[in-house]
Amino acid sequence: MKNGVKEEVVRSDGELLCLNAGSVDLWEIEDLLDGTSVAENTDETTGFTKRVVTDWRTSQRGDGLRPALAITRGGAVAKVERGGEARYLLSVDAVIAVEPGEKVAPGDVLARIPLESAKTKDITGGLPRVAELFEARRPKDHAIIAEITGTIKFGRDYKNKRRIIIEPDDSTMEPVEYLIPKGKPFHLQEGDTIEKGEYILDGNPAPHDILAIKGVEELARYLVNEIQEVYRLQGVLINDKHIEVIVRQMLQKVEIINPGDSGMLKDEQLDKLDFDELNDALISEGKKPATANPVLLGITKASLQTRSFVSAASFQETTRVLTEAAVSGKADLLEGLKENVIVGRLIPAGTGAGQTKAKLIAAKRDDLILDERRRQAESVKLSA
Repeated sequence: MKNGVKEEVVRSDGELLCLNAGSVDLWEIEDLLDGTSVAENTDETTGFTKRVVTDWRTSQRGDGLRPALAITRGGAVAKVERGGEARYLLSVDAVIAVEPGEKVAPGDVLARIPLESAKTKDITGGLPRVAELFEARRPKDHAIIAEITGTIKFGRDYKNKRRIIIEPDDSTMEPVEYLIPKGKPFHLQEGDTIEKGEYILDGNPAPHDILAIKGVEELARYLVNEIQEVYRLQGVLINDKHIEVIVRQMLQKVEIINPGDSGMLKDEQLDKLDFDELNDALISEGKKPATANPVLLGITKASLQTRSFVSAASFQETTRVLTEAAVSGKADLLEGLKENVIVGRLIPAGTGAGQTKAKLIAAKRDDLILDERRRQAESVKLSA
């Protein structure tokens, strides 16, 4: 607490987000014009009236308005501990719970902001939600995640968007800017500190954003938990390992950032196993290895871009897959389960795993024997 003003607290209360009072002091209402940015609605059930913030952007008189509640002390807006002013912006549909000039104490509810997420959760749940996660689609009205740690600043608004700038704590980093629709509930205030990975705007996050900001492990954890939540609501118990296998296939590709001495192109995608083999070969030769970032693919796209063209051709777009494999001269080593089932061979799992391993050892041994015989034959020719 500083200057008698306590930080404002934001908490979730069912379908309502409550902004709590900062101190025992007077509240003033800013830019709330009857008929333009605020209206009185009567509840048909209870008969009580409530003041609700309306969409002021649709009115000609609404230009330049920024409805807000502010703590005043001695005719001036008070300061809070973080250094900013004790002014709290109101979003559309916020219900005002205080009157101008009214005294409030810490913990008093100042305004209620209805949350849409609770209403739409059941609608977007079920199998459509599972398909959205497995196909790695970007959700509608997705959450916005902070890319860096820093301090919130408000920039100049752009049409019906609110400009949010994160000033990084590290002076070597550049500020990051976000444009947020003005009608969305937004609980951060100017001067707030935000950590990397925290939500700027609530909602379902885009899986690609989680991968880019939080990493592979956090993305895998998120996908498994979200998919399991849908099935648990239906009373279906699934072991996590089954979903984890699918997620691993969705993350089978990497994108080259720095090719090093590999001869690859920047932004080129290749299989993670091929990338590891390529780097191992470069390191063994004393060359600079390539660096890459993991890429998230939906299950449909991942199935078509698997290492085995036999497996991919059996799924979708058979003609295209086989044509590309023929043109590029691919060879399918039948390393996976599906391609071995297709050609009628024992799968490389369970009892078949031992046979597969024995065949690989025998093949390597035969290659060594053939190389030795070739060298002996060449030495005989030279001596003759």
